[in-house]
Parts: sequence; structure tokens; C-alpha cells
Amino acid sequence: MSVVPSPSRKVLEKLARERILILDGAMGTQIQGLGLNEDDFVGHGSGHACRHHSDHPQKGNNDLLILTQPEAIEEIHFKYAMAGADIVETNTFSATTIAQADYGMESAVHDLNVEGARVVRRALDRATAIDGKPRFVAGAVGPTNRTASISPDVNNPGYRAVTFEDLRQAYSEQVNGLIAGGADVILIETIFDTLNAKAAIFACMEAFEKTGVALPMMISGTITDASGRTLTGQTPTAFWHSVRHSRPFTIGLNCALGAEAMRPHMAEIAAVADTFTCAYPNAGLPNAFGQYDEGPEDTARQIREFAKEGLVNVVGGCCGTTPDHIRAISEAVAGIKPRTVN
Repeated sequence: MSVVPSPSRKVLEKLARERILILDGAMGTQIQGLGLNEDDFVGHGSGHACRHHSDHPQKGNNDLLILTQPEAIEEIHFKYAMAGADIVETNTFSATTIAQADYGMESAVHDLNVEGARVVRRALDRATAIDGKPRFVAGAVGPTNRTASISPDVNNPGYRAVTFEDLRQAYSEQVNGLIAGGADVILIETIFDTLNAKAAIFACMEAFEKTGVALPMMISGTITDASGRTLTGQTPTAFWHSVRHSRPFTIGLNCALGAEAMRPHMAEIAAVADTFTCAYPNAGLPNAFGQYDEGPEDTARQIREFAKEGLVNVVGGCCGTTPDHIRAISEAVAGIKPRTVN
């Protein structure tokens, strides 16, 4: 079957050449603010009791809230849309069989991804009904909690806790669910191991071949510390060259670092990538209690410098950011020309 680009890619590429696009902010930060307990996570009393059973405690399984607290998740997406986000991520960061195994909820993965995309779509349709602005659902694909390139056992460096085929199968189920739910974009994010990301890319390519329509892919790595490299040792330039074959809509960085520490790494990517770039840093670094203290204005001011330097086409926020951060970022980059892509 021949594969054609989806209509969303054409629209997004046109918009990205006209202005800097806005991605949403943290989901976990917003969920923490809801103060949910175990009964809330499993859906007791909500009218959305989960049909998938597990003997494991579910508190902390944020993805499950798509099924058990859909109204609360939809409201978070809606707030980000109204704060200025053009692209809003599904709450599916851990919605793979590999990650859900920790909660014994592997059977819920298909439903999580289908409904995850639908919940965002409902929120975005509500926002668009108010202001007429088009918005896009990004199916969030996380790195899983295992790495294909590094042994978790220091005494057995050749051991791997997961194989490429394990990852491909897990990502395939996730991506097919996101597509069935109506995702406009697939966002492969928080990449610490590029081999994991390659499995996700491969799963996307298979899914696109199956449907005949290629969704735009956004690919975002994570620089883990002051070394300026991913966990598996790649520089930003090496990371780009490892995934450029997939011809992503965007390449960039998220998580681990605040904007100030991320800037030189984004500058490196912007200098080599021949596609649009995306940056969504944390709200600074966490304090001793694991909280993020950087306010919306501080984050927005730093991201404005990214924009003024011509480093970005899409910006948003990761851990610790809120709708107020996204609103401030949107206002800070308004009117600044996006990075030029030939």
C-alpha cells in the first residue's frame, strides 16, 4: 500500500513556517494537584469503574485516569488549549504493555490509547468552538521504563531487560490505538535510549503502512546531565543523525533540564537539523522536595530568548509547568519569527 502524508502534516508545516507553535505543559503536575486516592484511580464512585482488573494498587498510574476520571483529564487538556496550546498531548506516556506491567494493567493498553486520543479531541473541540482556532492531538509515546542499550545489572553488562522486538510490539499496540482514537501527530518523547526510540519509529512506520496515511512524528530526546549527552551517550548532533531517516516533523529536547541549561543543546540541534525544532523544558530544576519553583514569567522569558535566537519552531513545557506557564510562553513568543527551515 502506498503511504501519503496526513492532512494534519500539511497544515502543521504551513503553520510552523508562519509562527512559533505552542505545545502544552505537564500532565503529572496537574494530576498531582487533584489529590486523588486509590478509589479515584480505579474509578469507584466516578461512574467510570475500570473494566480491566488487577490485583495491584493503581494510585500513581496516571494513564489509567483516562478511563476512570475522563472528565478530569479532559479539563486539564482544555485548560492547556485555552492557555494557547496548538498541540496537546494525550495522557499516554506510560500506556504500553511494558510500562503498564508494573500495575498489572497490560490488558488496558488498547483502550487507554484509543480513549486517550478521544479525550483530548473532545477538549480541543470545546476550545475551538469558543475561538475557532485549529488544534492538534499529539499521541504521547514515552520511553518505557526499560532500556534496550544498557544492562540494568552491573555484574552482567551483556544482559538486557528488554529486546528491540519486545519494544516494537509494545509500541505497535500503542501507536495503533492512538491512530484509532484520532491522533493527528505521534510524539515520541523523553528519549534516553535511541534504540528504544528506533523501535517506536519502526512501529509507527508499520502502522502508517497499514493505514496508508503517515502522521507527522515529533521526536524529542532528553539530555540527562551536565555531560550534554543522553543516558546512552549520544550528543544532540548524534541523536539527530540517528533518527533523521524517519523524516520527523520536529526534532528537539524535553524534560530533565530547565530552559537555561537546555539552551546550548537546542542550539546544537538547531544548527544541524533540516526539519522543525521543538523544545519543552522543565520549570527549572526540582527543589529538595521534588517541586518546581520556576514561575511562568521566568520560564517564558528564557524560552523567548530561544525564539529570538532562531532556535525553535515549537515550544512548550515539561515537568512543573502549568497552564499559566503555557499562557506566558505563548505570549512571550508571539510575533517572533520561527526558525527558518529550508
